[in-house]
Amino acid sequence: MIQVYTGNGKGKTTAALGLALRAAGAGFKVYLGQFLKKGHYSEIASLKKLKNIKVEQFGVTYFTRCALQRKDVELAKKGLTAAKRAINSRRYALIVLDEINVALRLGLLSLPAVLAVIKKTPKKIELVLTGRSAHPAIIKIADLVSEVKERKHYYKKSVKARKGIEF
Repeated sequence: MIQVYTGNGKGKTTAALGLALRAAGAGFKVYLGQFLKKGHYSEIASLKKLKNIKVEQFGVTYFTRCALQRKDVELAKKGLTAAKRAINSRRYALIVLDEINVALRLGLLSLPAVLAVIKKTPKKIELVLTGRSAHPAIIKIADLVSEVKERKHYYKKSVKARKGIEF
């Protein structure tokens, strides 16, 4: 099954991580590949304590509207290669490609390359793609699409990101 969590609201990665936690609790192996992210986030610290979840990050730092660099493209392509390897290994029941929709929207990955990975994913693997602005072609082939819509957010009141809540 293919799941997509998209939209401009907070909680897409959190939803995918909740699914990863549930799968790990059921004894399944989980692969989490994060595009455009690198660093020691609180959720990564928790996940690394679980033996059946593998986490890899493919970003220079968390993407924050800076000019894209050649390294961003290289890391995104490396992330897609790692995703293919995880899928082809057939070791994982759940594979989460966090922020892949954003990497695609920014042109770090090509739509045909991402669609090829999705289409080659065996039916018994649950594949989750997160990030704003999911491409219509990805939405079309997905089995489940959840759009997280922002109605109100405290950052508009100048509340800064908080450890343990946003990171």
